[in-house]
Amino acid sequence: IMAGTGVAAKHGILIKDAQALELAHKVDVVAFDKTGTLTVGKPKLTALSVADGMDEAGLLRAAASLQSGSEHPLARAVVLAAQEKGLAYESPDNLRAVPGRGSEGEVGVRSFLIGSLRWMDELGVDVRSLAARAAELQAQGATVSAMAERSTEGLTLRALMAFGDEPKPGAREALAALRARGIKTVMISGDNRGAAEAMARRLGLRPEEGEVMAEVLPGDKAARVVALKEGGHTVAMVGDGVNDAPALAAADVGMAMGNGTDVAMHAAGITLMRGDPLLVAAALDISDRTV
Repeated sequence: IMAGTGVAAKHGILIKDAQALELAHKVDVVAFDKTGTLTVGKPKLTALSVADGMDEAGLLRAAASLQSGSEHPLARAVVLAAQEKGLAYESPDNLRAVPGRGSEGEVGVRSFLIGSLRWMDELGVDVRSLAARAAELQAQGATVSAMAERSTEGLTLRALMAFGDEPKPGAREALAALRARGIKTVMISGDNRGAAEAMARRLGLRPEEGEVMAEVLPGDKAARVVALKEGGHTVAMVGDGVNDAPALAAADVGMAMGNGTDVAMHAAGITLMRGDPLLVAAALDISDRTV
């Protein structure tokens, strides 16, 4: 075990938990979080479609104000888009984040919500006016968020925002290397199915064979990992974010990306120091040789 952990460390794989090293060679399913693990995790705002009669610059300014207090990658993309257009934005009031759904707050005298289409559906927002546009953007692989305004009349859809992310260099090869070892790979994403499957195909995954779990809320990731274990599999989970920590802890072997959050690294038995997905197969191989 000392030799194994030493060799792993030389390759940028930090093994905190000897049990992880002993178990990893039995892994037959590897579940990956999508954003920041298989993708670069720096999405860009690729399209802003506004409802009839709405001012695009004004809505982007309001969206940037609402998102300026958030660390979420999509929120940062909105702020960056406003900065690139030279739009001044202010700090929001009464900001409230709704985990796995979005956020709401006040910008000046107006009250806005930005979040997933699923959240809009739960709140009863009428999205029919932009539904065709949303479907078109999702089919292109974009993650789509909606912006609604709260007034005395209720909630009204104001705009759709589309975000695009890029696969991480080496991610496609990493998944192919695992498949070559006879290991099933699964991508877990909070994204709508269209966007998740489009990215999965770019990574060489096969959605038709159940290799994509889409529309998974952050709190449900661990339950998906447990379900895979109950199916008789030995499961490794690879993630980088705060909301991946319960899933990393629930897996037989948790692997955290070294460029991710401290919480994720604390919950995982193995940390991949370079945040390189190719190190996943290397870690399993080192476990194999050690055992």
